[in-house]
Amino acid sequence: MNKLSDELLIESYFKAKKLQLSPDFIRLMELEISKRSLSAKIRKSS
Repeated sequence: MNKLSDELLIESYFKAKKLQLSPDFIRLMELEISKRSLSAKIRKSS
């Protein structure tokens, strides 16, 4: 996931949730979002 830009990671996260992809996959994305300190962007966009 290191190769994804922050914007692409966030966009992919929302699309994965919308498509109800695997909870494990979504959790991995959430961990990466947290690692990159992007949680505030997720809350704003929700």
